[in-house]
Amino acid sequence: MRTAYHDQLDALTLQLAEMCRMAGVAMERATQALLQADLTLAEQVISDHEQISAASARAEEAAFVLLALQAPVAGDLRAIVSSIQIVADVDRMGALALHVAKIARRRHPQHALPEEVNGYFAEMGRVAVELGDSAREVLISRDPDKARSIREEDDAMDDLHRHLFSVMMDREWKHGVAAAVDVTLLGRFYERFADHAVEISRRVIFQVTGRLPEEEEIPTY
Repeated sequence: MRTAYHDQLDALTLQLAEMCRMAGVAMERATQALLQADLTLAEQVISDHEQISAASARAEEAAFVLLALQAPVAGDLRAIVSSIQIVADVDRMGALALHVAKIARRRHPQHALPEEVNGYFAEMGRVAVELGDSAREVLISRDPDKARSIREEDDAMDDLHRHLFSVMMDREWKHGVAAAVDVTLLGRFYERFADHAVEISRRVIFQVTGRLPEEEEIPTY
């Protein structure tokens, strides 16, 4: 009976890891759509989002079934409760990629981004995908040290976000209010995607150690 229970718990973890992969792919494609004004890619991200939503619903249901039928305690209880929270984090990562794709679609056939910020978003997209991959690896390995290292990747995203604002605040900005609003929203979407990956790492540390890291150890903002 306990073996079957732990097999189900392992299967849930693999579901969450797969959802991280899907969110990373969505953000990678959304970034390409944004940078290239590629309507086909943007539409693919939007239509594929249903798969992430469906996976979220299945994972959440599986977690609640384990919670209701197994009455877990201690480490097992931590694992299930954290898994329910991770479902919400990964679901939100997918939604943020969706938001990026929708802006790319709304501005098509024009580019949503002024040329001088393309480099920032190319790098933010790269970091976001890396963070999604790191969150997936942490879920599978349950390695607290690897989980803590995600902070460094998130710091890179925060630096890019700050520099992006310095470009928009420069008096040489000549692209108007609409472009500034798009850039502000898009920058926030990438930053929040990274923050949710960090939050997943915090929850994995809690699953393994029973201690949720302080924000100064792994910031969540």
